[in-house]
Amino acid sequence: MKNELGNEEQILRGRVLSFDGNPAVDAANIRYFEDGLIHLKDGLVVAVGEASTLLPAISQGLRVTDHRPHLIMAGFVDPHLHMPQTQVIGSYGTELMEWLSRYTFPEESRYADKTVCDTAAGFLLDQLAANGTTTAAAYCTSHPQSAESLFEESGKRGLRMVAGKVMMDRNAPAGLLDTPQRAYDESKALIQRFNGLDRLTYAITPRFAPTSTEAQLEVAGVLAREHPDLPIQTHLSESLAEIDFVKDLFGWSRDYLDVYERYGLVRRGALFGHCIHLTMRERETLAQLQGSAIFCPTSNLFLGSGLFDRAGLQASGVITGIATDIGGGTSYSMLVTAAEGYKVLALRGERMTAFEAFYWMSAGNAYAMALDERIGRIAPGYEADLVVLDLAATPAMRHRMERAESLADQLFALLIMGDDRAVVATYAMGRKIYDRKGTATLPPRHEAPITAVSAGWQSQQ
Repeated sequence: MKNELGNEEQILRGRVLSFDGNPAVDAANIRYFEDGLIHLKDGLVVAVGEASTLLPAISQGLRVTDHRPHLIMAGFVDPHLHMPQTQVIGSYGTELMEWLSRYTFPEESRYADKTVCDTAAGFLLDQLAANGTTTAAAYCTSHPQSAESLFEESGKRGLRMVAGKVMMDRNAPAGLLDTPQRAYDESKALIQRFNGLDRLTYAITPRFAPTSTEAQLEVAGVLAREHPDLPIQTHLSESLAEIDFVKDLFGWSRDYLDVYERYGLVRRGALFGHCIHLTMRERETLAQLQGSAIFCPTSNLFLGSGLFDRAGLQASGVITGIATDIGGGTSYSMLVTAAEGYKVLALRGERMTAFEAFYWMSAGNAYAMALDERIGRIAPGYEADLVVLDLAATPAMRHRMERAESLADQLFALLIMGDDRAVVATYAMGRKIYDRKGTATLPPRHEAPITAVSAGWQSQQ
């Protein structure tokens, strides 16, 4: 499975945007080069800056891919999605618990079949690449094969991916249930086989409290203690009915988060999907223990679950991220996801700037996943996961951009109007894994060597 990473020394040229930190905290965290160069070697960023400054120091003969006038950013990061739900997207919306029983669980029952798993893994990763997403935290099913397939395909593509086999021993169809011992043994075997291999990371994955007994949550806690550096992913306070269900199942708990807290599952790098209806105690505890609250706007709107309180959570010191939540979520695009997030926040009387949105999709989500020292920025030493974006990808966008008066104006229009059509190319560790023109290399399916591709210098007029 060992992947040949993008070890060619090369140069990318274009408009370059990256973030050293949250622009809402300090505008100086925005790093923008109108005519920028990114020097890549061995899959890492060597240097980034204005072309006029860097070009004189660049060795002659290096391959230059000219993406001007397009925008180059760090690849998008998606901290919450479900690999086996790619064929339930768009199923008629119901309340969360009914949606799971009607659509999700029957679909996941198919994943005992390796062919189903392999096909789904390839399809998901193709879709992510086409939407500019280079890292994701993915739920697989309770079948170990589902995680094996996703890890193997991710490794072939050189992706930094986080995933885990779902732990689930009650309140689901019998064919999907494991046991506490099986959940431990199968998770442990996957950790030993895949965690740290290439760019792969295993996530301890109890689906959510209603589908795990206390005995299973205990073994999840054992795994967390044995592997203190591993991420944890689960769901928290998505719907009011779910919260009531948790209260019935865990009568001793002070609140929903208390269930996870009791078993040592709240810590830095723990990703809690949704977090819509949190009490003040839960907010304070998440902040204290540094768990991340992951906003899933399209699924929250689709299922009518509620509106995420970003301002309130951030005021409490909670780390936040934003995610597609495929397949309750309705788009693979982080652009579409963030645009819907903007609207959700607007309904709460909050406005999110374009700089904040693009920070959230890249460096912000990397921070939420505790991967901020490796991905999410275009900076020396960072892994060269990149997305190239066309701000005039459609006639409507091109027409709008003629009247854009600033970078902020252009980015906001891209945020609201953009989707997969705006993605020109996607790179993982310096190798192009998606090209809008169809010239990307995706081993082992495509064995041809990387070829020079120049977008050319074109006027936006």
